[in-house]
Amino acid sequence: MSRKFFIHFIISFGSAVLILGCSQTPEKKSLTTEQKIDSLLSLMTLEEKVSMIHASSSFTSGAVPRLGIPEWTMSDGPHGVRKEHGRGWVGSESPEYFATYLPVGVSLASTWNPELGYAFGKVLGEEAKYRGKDVILGPGINILRTPLNGRNFEYLSEDPYLVSKMVVGYIQGVQDQNVAACVKHYLANNQETDRNTVSVEMSERTLREIYLPGFAAAVKEGGVYTLMGAYNKFRGQYCTHHEYLINKVLKEELGFDGAVISDWGAVHSTMEALKFGTDVEMGTDLSQGPVKDYGKFFMGDTVISLVKSGVVNESLIDDKVRRILRIMYRTKVIGGGDRGAGSFNTLEHQSAALKIAEEAIVLLKNEGNLLPLNKSAVKNVAIIGANASRKQGGGGGSSQVNAKYEITPLQGIEKMLFENVQVTYSEGYEVAKDSKPNADKIKEAVEAARKADASILVCGWIHGYTDLWEGNAYDAESVDKPNMFLPFGQDELISAVLKANPNTVIVIMGGGPVDMTKWIDKAKAVLFAGYPGMEGGNAIGKIIFGEVNPSGKLTMTFPKKLEDSPAHAIGEYPGKDNVVHYNEGIMVGYRYFDTKKVEPQFAFGHGLSYTTFLYENLQLTKGDNQSVVVTVTVRNTGNRAGGEVVQLYVKDMESSVERPAQELKGFQKVFLQPGESKDIIVTLGVDAFRFFDEKKMEWVLEPGKFQIMAGSSSRDIRQTKDIEL
Repeated sequence: MSRKFFIHFIISFGSAVLILGCSQTPEKKSLTTEQKIDSLLSLMTLEEKVSMIHASSSFTSGAVPRLGIPEWTMSDGPHGVRKEHGRGWVGSESPEYFATYLPVGVSLASTWNPELGYAFGKVLGEEAKYRGKDVILGPGINILRTPLNGRNFEYLSEDPYLVSKMVVGYIQGVQDQNVAACVKHYLANNQETDRNTVSVEMSERTLREIYLPGFAAAVKEGGVYTLMGAYNKFRGQYCTHHEYLINKVLKEELGFDGAVISDWGAVHSTMEALKFGTDVEMGTDLSQGPVKDYGKFFMGDTVISLVKSGVVNESLIDDKVRRILRIMYRTKVIGGGDRGAGSFNTLEHQSAALKIAEEAIVLLKNEGNLLPLNKSAVKNVAIIGANASRKQGGGGGSSQVNAKYEITPLQGIEKMLFENVQVTYSEGYEVAKDSKPNADKIKEAVEAARKADASILVCGWIHGYTDLWEGNAYDAESVDKPNMFLPFGQDELISAVLKANPNTVIVIMGGGPVDMTKWIDKAKAVLFAGYPGMEGGNAIGKIIFGEVNPSGKLTMTFPKKLEDSPAHAIGEYPGKDNVVHYNEGIMVGYRYFDTKKVEPQFAFGHGLSYTTFLYENLQLTKGDNQSVVVTVTVRNTGNRAGGEVVQLYVKDMESSVERPAQELKGFQKVFLQPGESKDIIVTLGVDAFRFFDEKKMEWVLEPGKFQIMAGSSSRDIRQTKDIEL
């Protein structure tokens, strides 16, 4: 049969290609997706295949129009669909592209509520689809190794188990909308300093127990469709084309059948990219302006020459294209079927943003039950701090969002007050590079706080997009923080205001810990708000005045000082000669603090409530396959409805290797009315008790005694019981 005659029997159904010429019998079954992909591949020229494995514009990879294959369209968006950049990074400020600005990753994880992970992903997926995106470049799940990492705000936690549980819902929420999630950055992208050159050195056990589990859960449980390689090197080889990490671990061991997308400009070698697992090369050289010829990419025209000269087997290219097509079919980009229109900044989306923000905010301290404030008794309110009136949605580098609107803390607090209440706003400090304490601004803030019967100071980090280029960004891509101290003279401001009004409520914005040693002993009430999204101000106001009972919990340890953090105490940061050794090994975050008995400022999992909870009747029952069923009763013993996160930690009482004092292996969030109780039932699988044996290169459960601990944080254990396995 001639090629021309054969094509005559190909019928295009939507953008799916069905081969019908072989048989007309009624018994003929429909082609499988893989057969359809094989058929498409058989019709593609080498040049067409290669066009699909590299960028065709700033956020698209190549199309094959004659076969009905469109460009694959991507967007940044770990917490909101990024503004349009056109084909060459020319940003659009059109209001039609203004999206829902959700709380950032670390705030989402602070809810400890996987159901909200799904709701979060659903909003992203619907809005990405509405905007014509096929892939949303999120979630980010790198471990919070050091408090200084500029992208901690995008990520989730220092704990791999919490990361694993929160990432699955996010991914499924996105992908149920026929949009591919892209989990990132694989792997060990734990600092922005030297991120393009630094090589991470860690033990195999550290990789398997700390840095890999979140990505494994994304693949095995979340079914993530795409994955982004990191900029950095791992054991001397760039992560985006890494023989061990991608070919061996990701694709072979974990069975990942989706596409590996490079971070923008993260490919450094044509041959390594082809052989070691990169499926799509994205990027552009901003220093040279918009790219004119994407064929000059590493995975561009050079690949065509290498295949035609016999240096590279075309099957390598086929595998990459097959992976792209597979995800296109799954998300109905091709193949027909109703993909759905999506929706954009609906009331449902705004409601989800508010709900997540309400559950994300963490009450760190509440001495004398200063909070919630009684708004009926408030006549004069001082609201202090530049972050009270600052909008944060446009910040963070690639995570910038043009928000449809953003309720600032100042607006949210004002909305909670009665009309006759006098509000005095004082900026308190100036946001400017190398800004020092401003005596006049501090004096003004002190006077406002002294005269007020309610004083609220909103401080913390910032990450505005323009600030990134002006050197003011402290939570942003491409830069790490210089230290843990609040910038712009905020420590001096806080101390002065607390002296004038000891009942001042401190609200901290930002993506991670701050050094509070200069003033924390004097502060009675402290909230950690993260970056709570476009409804964040409303959530802050509701919590301060008691309409919402805080239920957020820290996803990372707050050290008293930077030197207490394990990456700085026993590890390396940022490394030497472009190599950073993770000498702390598995002792990341609370594992180090609790094992080495280092007192944190606030512990992992910590978060107070306006009510109280009693834990009782912890019971352990052996299940199948070395599992343990844990039951504990939780009772609301206060006079307010509230939410509690019951955290289950496991301790190996005797081991042949060093193990942490305790490790989080289960949790459940429960909401209870006053006096109500509920039995929390969590099954701890065999994974909760194993460690990775580097000699055997496998997971090992050593028989013996294990202690199960139920608590409200890693430092607030309420019930313990031992079990033999």
